[in-house]
Amino acid sequence: MSFNLSLLPSNEKTKIELDKQASFLVWRIKESKSGHEAIEDALAKIHDVNEKQTFQEAVDKYKRVMGVIAGSRG
Repeated sequence: MSFNLSLLPSNEKTKIELDKQASFLVWRIKESKSGHEAIEDALAKIHDVNEKQTFQEAVDKYKRVMGVIAGSRG
């Protein structure tokens, strides 16, 4: 079954994008291509409180899945 993501409401598209960004950042940390400060930098660029929470939850999820040890923020 396929889904046309462009038909989703804007807030759902944003959640998917934040999840993708979190996954990519955690992967970069795991591969030693980036440090934990990259997460702080990304969080600083997000202004909406709910989006920050969504992003942080996704980061935490991918850290668990990928076995990445928490940095200064966790």
